[in-house]
Amino acid sequence: MEIEVSNLTEADIDGAVKAVQDAFAEDPYNQWVYDHSKFNVKRNAASLGIRMRWGIRNGIFHIAKEKESGKVLGVAMWIRPRPANDPPTWNDWLEGWRLYLNQIGMNLYYGRGGLNVKRYYIWKDAQAKVQSELWDDPRGYYFLNIMVVLPEAQGKGVGAKMMKAVTDQADAEDMKCYLESSRDVPNIAIYGRWGFKFVKEMVCDDNGQAIKLFTMMRDPHAKPGDGR
Repeated sequence: MEIEVSNLTEADIDGAVKAVQDAFAEDPYNQWVYDHSKFNVKRNAASLGIRMRWGIRNGIFHIAKEKESGKVLGVAMWIRPRPANDPPTWNDWLEGWRLYLNQIGMNLYYGRGGLNVKRYYIWKDAQAKVQSELWDDPRGYYFLNIMVVLPEAQGKGVGAKMMKAVTDQADAEDMKCYLESSRDVPNIAIYGRWGFKFVKEMVCDDNGQAIKLFTMMRDPHAKPGDGR
């Protein structure tokens, strides 16, 4: 199987959305933040599509395809480093409003689609707190927001190719990388192969119904390890 990694384009979004939905169907965070008796697949696809279009313009969003068939086998969504003291630009402001208005339109059309809004903001608050504690490099971090590989393509180097596309860039710039995983096993060991190390648990607690996320950091030029 010959794999090629490229920037996400508009034409790739449907395949990328399906890959993310398939990969996260049984994800612990997904199970916690959605009421699956009310889950709306179309609303979720619209939400992911909005985010991916934002990423095409502002992030580093990659897909891995099987070269012969063109099938999307993996997706990696990175947010670029942002120096801590840099004020928002006009483009940041405009893109923020564009994203917000698109999400408002989606919610008016589809409703919440089973999203537990309270839990969503519990997660956002926990994330902001952990990042404020851990992010001590004033230049910022390459933040791996999502990485998925379809089960049929796992173990074939798809994730490694997508990861290397950005970690090589981070190494060249002497920058750190960061991620938050919803599973410790096997994800910590998998990300450890690419030089990430577990740093801290992030607990999202809704009156005793809690999940844990696992934050990991990668130093520039890090060697493979076990993630611990």
